[in-house]
Amino acid sequence: MEEREVFDITIIGGGPTGLFASFYGGMRKMKVKIIDSLPQLGGQLTELYPDKFIYDIGGFPKVLAKDLVDNLVQQAKYGDPEICLEETVTAAERHEDYFVIQTDKGLHYSKAILLTAGVGAFQPRKLAVEGCEAFEGTSLHYGVKDLTVFSDKKVVVLGGGDSAVDWSMMLENVASHVTLSHRREKMTAHEANIDVLMASKVEVKKPFGVKELVGENGQVRELVLIDKEGNEERLEVDHVICNYGNITSLGAIKEWGLEMDKNSVIVNSKMETSIPGIYAAGDIATYEGKVKLIAVGFGEAPTAINNAKSYLDPKSKVQPLHSTSVFK
Repeated sequence: MEEREVFDITIIGGGPTGLFASFYGGMRKMKVKIIDSLPQLGGQLTELYPDKFIYDIGGFPKVLAKDLVDNLVQQAKYGDPEICLEETVTAAERHEDYFVIQTDKGLHYSKAILLTAGVGAFQPRKLAVEGCEAFEGTSLHYGVKDLTVFSDKKVVVLGGGDSAVDWSMMLENVASHVTLSHRREKMTAHEANIDVLMASKVEVKKPFGVKELVGENGQVRELVLIDKEGNEERLEVDHVICNYGNITSLGAIKEWGLEMDKNSVIVNSKMETSIPGIYAAGDIATYEGKVKLIAVGFGEAPTAINNAKSYLDPKSKVQPLHSTSVFK
């Protein structure tokens, strides 16, 4: 049989939870590999909102998503993981005492697997307005990677969740004018976020749907809103940011035979799935009382890694040395 490089643990998903798990794998002297379908590490933080502030990370009153990712990547490299980007995992099958992981680019071999794929592959939920495709990528946006694009511009943010509110607040002092328009009377953002929004300079319009985008050559000039009674309101605008959430899919992972609850993998207190040797952490994992936050994923990652270490080597302790002892 040809010689194969078998890793101790392969982390499927290079977002915040996967990156922190890689660090802990290094702490436990495990041979780590990370596989991610995106061209860069960081998951949704990098792909959708690198310039958005995150407020629920312990020790950081607020931190830019891209700065958090930069620090996580630096930390993840402590254990010198092998990183495989732009690879989509399709299957995993146990062979003796290791798994064979198949991707669209080849095979990988690992004694254990940690799923940190978040909500899986994701695509922004598009604006369902005829002809809006003509403005995509120039003046109609489904994510924001550079705030300076909106400097001194009239911007309308569509959506009523925390991301829409956060973008509106970040653009308040960048754009010349910001309007947040929501389809419903009640917004889904946290109450504290809504209070901040209502006290800001951002103009809020609800409940309004979008009837039409007017413009030419990829540049929107006017946004036509419509309420339930059919009343229209026309707004002058340079850019529209649509934040209606994402369409997500776990893809082939659903076919692995794992115990699932809708689009989440069920785990126990050790972050073990229903298949021995496969663990899950972060938004992809679920259990009674689960709260989906980056901060929660940061707690689940070391739990998964340390229990995987004990699974691979029953003589090793689940409880690791404290980092102050390792780095002194």
